[in-house]
Amino acid sequence: MPTWNSRGLRGSTLEEFINLTNEKYLENGLALIQKIPTPITPIRIDKENRHITLAYFDQKSTVDYIGAVQGIPVCFDAKECRTDTFPLHNVHEHQIRFMENFEKQGGVAFLILFYSHRDCFYYLTFRRLKEFWERQTSGGRKSFRLEELDGDYFFTGHGGLLVPYLELLQKDLHDRD
Repeated sequence: MPTWNSRGLRGSTLEEFINLTNEKYLENGLALIQKIPTPITPIRIDKENRHITLAYFDQKSTVDYIGAVQGIPVCFDAKECRTDTFPLHNVHEHQIRFMENFEKQGGVAFLILFYSHRDCFYYLTFRRLKEFWERQTSGGRKSFRLEELDGDYFFTGHGGLLVPYLELLQKDLHDRD
């Protein structure tokens, strides 16, 4: 059973950057995106400081974020990568199924990857993620390399936004047509 304190603060900076970006998008009337909390059951609580120090996850979560952008339903997960190779075990089968079903309902699903050692972001379309996933399930590589990614989907912060992913969402939608 996975515990809440076993993974440290991995990804918390990325999520904070995305949360701040989402606040800006909301302020500008561009999008309403909500962080989905992972349900936990506390095991140990520091009563003096009123902090949970140990907990376990109640159930499998779906994705990190869900909402709407100009009437388009979107969901995405945020992952950090410290090397040029992204291990697919960081994405779970139930997340793939959720994103696939989300897209079948007319939504757009994707991953935001932060390559921390390069200080850049990547918008991974669900189409491409599914290709990597199917390759893995067919006995192929259990990861994908930076070189396998479409260079047009890399991005960095600009214009006061830390993780400006809406431009890439627009590109994703355009590339579908």
